Amino acid sequence: MLSFYYAANTCALASHIALEQAGADYQAVRVSFAKQEQRSPEYLRINPKGRVPALVTDRGILTETPAILQYVAQTHPKAALAPLDDAFEMARMNAFNSYLCSTVHVAHAHRGRAYRWADDAAAQAAMKQKVPQNVGECFELIEREYFVGPWVLGERYSVSDMYLFTLASWLEGDSVDPARFPKVAAHRERMRGDPVVSRVLATHAGT
Repeated sequence: MLSFYYAANTCALASHIALEQAGADYQAVRVSFAKQEQRSPEYLRINPKGRVPALVTDRGILTETPAILQYVAQTHPKAALAPLDDAFEMARMNAFNSYLCSTVHVAHAHRGRAYRWADDAAAQAAMKQKVPQNVGECFELIEREYFVGPWVLGERYSVSDMYLFTLASWLEGDSVDPARFPKVAAHRERMRGDPVVSRVLATHAGT
């Protein structure tokens, strides 16, 4: 059985949805950021980065959302959560997920975790002030260039949809109006209407 470590209101939501959609045999372990459990010696033995998600498998521990999403898709091929039969589409999926991880999530993180990049209070404040612009520009690019519709890869549902849904759920908190991105906003509502997604969202409620 897999062990999946997650926290509420984090990018771990995407991997959690993937595990449920895949019908994986796993146990979910909630990590309380409010109690600083991600910094506990016990959790740091699982993920020395002190972050979520983390997935404990029989071959070792995986971290980072794109890696976990691909692992779930590849180990549960019958769930059809990735274009495993098409090298180009698989690469396109990974390119999209990498952009969400390396650019969109980082732009968002400047709002609550500017201390990662600067100690100076004025510098931190400046980074926070840029979040609406930076996140907005990221989603403008997604809306214009990278979202095919109705799903990220077109007619084919994939783990990228779970990842996009997770980050798009943060738009209001980043002071970005989702109405600016009609395709992304419609995708977000379509995902929310999925019974599996709703079930996972219920487990992430609270802090």
